[in-house]
Parts: sequence; structure tokens; C-alpha cells
Amino acid sequence: MSEYKKILVAIDLTEEAPQVLARAKALAAAQQAELTLVHVVEPVGYAYGGDIPLDLTELQEQLDHAARKQLANYGEQHDVPADRQIVTVGRPESEVRRLSKDGGFDLIVVGSHGRKGIQLLLGSTANGVLHGAVCDVLAVRIN
Repeated sequence: MSEYKKILVAIDLTEEAPQVLARAKALAAAQQAELTLVHVVEPVGYAYGGDIPLDLTELQEQLDHAARKQLANYGEQHDVPADRQIVTVGRPESEVRRLSKDGGFDLIVVGSHGRKGIQLLLGSTANGVLHGAVCDVLAVRIN
């Protein structure tokens, strides 16, 4: 098994995030690796398809602020300094892949719900990160 020095942990800030973080932290401790947390806020315009002529800037800023606050809480709980906590806006799969490549990460850790059937066909963030990643990806099964 290769040694990991820089681990990017992509979390969705739900009640499932602690499971993903716990696994990533244990792996980082075993490998003496550095953890970086990332949360990707999807643009509000995606939800509305861009068809509604509204200024969603304030809503987007509120979502960004809430994500930063929650990520900071996770960072504090898991001893990840503020300079290794990233909140960005975009499509989660592509942003996580971009950040991992640009940051020279050895491993991406994401949560996976283990979807089957039609849910699998619809895709998932973990699947999207896996396909096209330039480093190893660990999908942590969410119970």
C-alpha cells in the first residue's frame, strides 16, 4: 500500500459527515498524513435551472456562510486548521477533482451511500469523483 501524505476529505455537511471524517482521520494518523476538508456548495441557479429571473446572490452568500461555519466546527472537532478548510462553489464532483489535482493530493475520501438500481444510474458524487480523479479515491460506506 502506498503512503499518503495529503488527504482531501470531501464532506456534504450532513449528519453522515462524522463517519467520513472519522475514517479519514484514522487513515491520516496511520499514514502521518495531512488532512484538508472541502465542502462544495452547489450554485443556487442549478436548483432553478437558471430560468427564473431572480437575483440569488444573497441566498448564495448565506449558503456559503453557513457552510463555512459548519465546516469550521468539523475542523475544530477533528483538529484540522482553518487554512486546510475549503468551501467552494460549483459541481461537487468536478470541484473535488480539480482541488485534488491542483493541491497535489494523494487520496480523496468521500462518503458513499451504496445506491443500487435506478439510484445508481442517476449517479452520485462519489462515483463522479472516482471517474476522472488523478489520485486514489476512498469511498466510505455510509450506514
